[in-house]
Amino acid sequence: MHHVAVLALHDFVPFDLGIACEVFGRVSVPSGAQAYDVKVCAHAKTIRSRAFEMRVPHGLDVLARADTVIVPGIEDTTLPVPEPVLAALRAAWDRGARIASICSGAFVLAASGLLDGKRATTHWIGTAHLAKLYPKVVVEPDMLFVDEGRIITSAGASAGIDMCLHLIRLDHGQAVAARAARLAVAPLSRDGGQAQFIRYEAPQSTESLAPLLEWMGTNLNKTMDVVSLARRARTSPRTFARRFREQTGTTPLQWLLTARVRRAQELLETSRRPIDDIAYRCGFDSPVTFRARFRKLVGLNPSAFRQRFAGRFSEHQSGGALLRQVG
Repeated sequence: MHHVAVLALHDFVPFDLGIACEVFGRVSVPSGAQAYDVKVCAHAKTIRSRAFEMRVPHGLDVLARADTVIVPGIEDTTLPVPEPVLAALRAAWDRGARIASICSGAFVLAASGLLDGKRATTHWIGTAHLAKLYPKVVVEPDMLFVDEGRIITSAGASAGIDMCLHLIRLDHGQAVAARAARLAVAPLSRDGGQAQFIRYEAPQSTESLAPLLEWMGTNLNKTMDVVSLARRARTSPRTFARRFREQTGTTPLQWLLTARVRRAQELLETSRRPIDDIAYRCGFDSPVTFRARFRKLVGLNPSAFRQRFAGRFSEHQSGGALLRQVG
């Protein structure tokens, strides 16, 4: 039997821990036998979450026998990870175990050094923070999960289910994974990455270009190019392009494209306007161009995005608060 160790740390996210226990714990092979032996372990007898404390039946020695180690998300990614935990993770890796994280659990793996030089992801709110804290990690902000062989990381909440089902499919094939997905009332695979879920703030700038960016943001349907924008900024096109990149980190046209797509997302979520009408209102020359640009940036085509999110997207919350909620 395949042994799965679910590692609980202080301030763990209960939903993430539950995902690992429930998805793997209910899998059976065609003979009817249980596919996985799941054990929750920790470095202390009692582990706390935001809502409750939990007595953990197993210690870190379980990691020494595990075929797969799952690290659920933690509430506060700034807290140091206990050295015995990091040492146990490294030892499990050296022994050949497969190690995976859900959401902010990626910060624990990064702290252990196991993600150095590897691609990884976490909840989209935490990707920039992960990249800043651990520059040796190649952070993939748009992915639902990243499989680097024996080490796998996933984005927030339900992306942990996607990852667990992926691991089951690797271990036991499509049919067993499909049954596990049905038991979880979840799709076996989802289209698009987590880019479709990202809620963006208005692009920021320093004071000198702020009036121009505000004008661009309220006139997205107008034709714009570097020459006309430079004229409005009262500078040469070359100086304008250089200053724009210095202050925004991107080119004027890429900024404009991103702003147009974000505005289109907003209209798709909050209005019933035809998609072609939204394309023109947001400044795209043709619906075909709009669909191609939208899918490249968001990961879904406009109609699929509207079907998934129209009327259901909650207002943006602060990064730390949302990360604490979704884990």
